[in-house]
Amino acid sequence: MTFSLDNLIEPEIKDDEFSAVIAQLASEHSIKTFLEIGSSTGDGSTKALVESIKKRSDINTVALYCLEVSIPRFQQLLSKYSSLPFFFGYNMSSISLSEFPGEDEVIAFYQLIESNLRRYSLNDVLAWRYQDIEYLKNKKIVDDGINAIKRLASIKSFDFVLIDGSEFTGERELNQVIGSKFIALDDVLCFKCLNAYQRLKGHAGYVLLHENMSCRNGFAVFGRRY
Repeated sequence: MTFSLDNLIEPEIKDDEFSAVIAQLASEHSIKTFLEIGSSTGDGSTKALVESIKKRSDINTVALYCLEVSIPRFQQLLSKYSSLPFFFGYNMSSISLSEFPGEDEVIAFYQLIESNLRRYSLNDVLAWRYQDIEYLKNKKIVDDGINAIKRLASIKSFDFVLIDGSEFTGERELNQVIGSKFIALDDVLCFKCLNAYQRLKGHAGYVLLHENMSCRNGFAVFGRRY
């Protein structure tokens, strides 16, 4: 079976408003632990994080944890950044296989919610979901990566999290990172992060810091109030 996840892809978060916001946050000395979900080959948001972190005077106190499920993309990621002392890369799925939304949930979202996902046919969207799940099974990818990193690094909550992984896992990932100081969401006008965006907007513990719905499929950054 040929998997699209085996393809190397061009970075999306690059030289735009979102990458600038990410870079600015990465320069803040109060932010020590970073989690990037969906690092791909490391040429987009990862590069923005790394370049800012490298300029910090307290670089020895910083840790950047990167999750990437695609094996070829992860290999490219490691080739770029594995020598950096603050970089920790993991070829894992962010969530467990059992947490993936069922077909019924995806179909209901597609049919009931006006979103950019409708730029594609429902059959295509369901095929993406199927491929994501089959990739984890066939490639024997370790799952539950967010919790694995928390255990390995003895971290209860991260200072900064970027949710930009699978189209189907954004809200589930949010469940595991609520409590982080800053949470950045990409693709908020799609299934990936629309529910996560709405939940954070209504969350008493978070305030919306940045958003731009015209930047690709929209992004938003939230900060913890306390």
